[in-house]
Amino acid sequence: MNSLFRLPEASTHAVTVDHIFYLLLVLSGATVVLVFGLILLFAVRYRRGSAAKRGPMPEILSREFEIGWTVATLLTFAFLFWWASSADLSSLAAPSGALEIHVVAKQWMWKTQHSNGAREINALHVPLDKPVHLLMSSQDVIHSFFVPAFRVKKDVLPGRDTDLWFQASKTGTFPLLCAEYCGTNHSMMRGKIVVMRQDDYAKWLVQQPEGDDLAHEGARLFVSRGCSGCHAGSSNVHAPRLAGLYGRAVQLADGRTVSADDAYIRDSILQPKRDIVAGFEPIMPSFKGLLDDGEIQSLTAYIRSLGEEQQND
Repeated sequence: MNSLFRLPEASTHAVTVDHIFYLLLVLSGATVVLVFGLILLFAVRYRRGSAAKRGPMPEILSREFEIGWTVATLLTFAFLFWWASSADLSSLAAPSGALEIHVVAKQWMWKTQHSNGAREINALHVPLDKPVHLLMSSQDVIHSFFVPAFRVKKDVLPGRDTDLWFQASKTGTFPLLCAEYCGTNHSMMRGKIVVMRQDDYAKWLVQQPEGDDLAHEGARLFVSRGCSGCHAGSSNVHAPRLAGLYGRAVQLADGRTVSADDAYIRDSILQPKRDIVAGFEPIMPSFKGLLDDGEIQSLTAYIRSLGEEQQND
């Protein structure tokens, strides 16, 4: 297996992670050399029978040495904490305009779907030098989406949406692994990330088998599952309207205010009585067990598209 030193830095995040790792390695090595060097020095200089002067260190020198060592250690720790935490925080929120791709994990494969409906299994094609935002969920147990060359890893959880973003900086094919023990064939849950130049990616995407995009698929589910009977604009049922909902602040009956993001929509579908919208009765049934994660992602994409249409209007 390749060591970290031979792994390519294939994303913008990988460069920062490696620089932090190398600095920690240098500091750790310097500390080990200093400590063992002093041990060796003192063992030789103050060995039994040596003429080295012994006695307590002058109090003022001892105090300054202790203060200086403590301050230096504190400042080093503070710098490392700031650098590592800022790198992690910057990797949490995907930049606006990122390419959105949906990922569903199951024993023992990765299923991915692009915004135009193109699907892949155990593979993901992405463009070079463009942010890619992955919206992920699991159909069974906890998995972990891990791309060593990108230095990114995120748990993929059942019953909850997680997301991850990266920006590939090198073309090529890179391993995709599951980093969480997920069952008997965990070691076989492998895939690949194929990074292509943007024009090549556009050609590849066009050549994929035609498929409706997620929003259109969600629109069909919205009707076939009976959601339109209550949430459509023409419905006589007193239920929240969905046009312009996504990303908006929602006032709840218990006084809380939440943001209508992917997690809120998922919870509203599976646990509709948990967050009741102010002014509405808790009459919506739960769709838990009736919709799989792929269908929930499609419905979410449809509701998101209603929000985008509202903004464009």
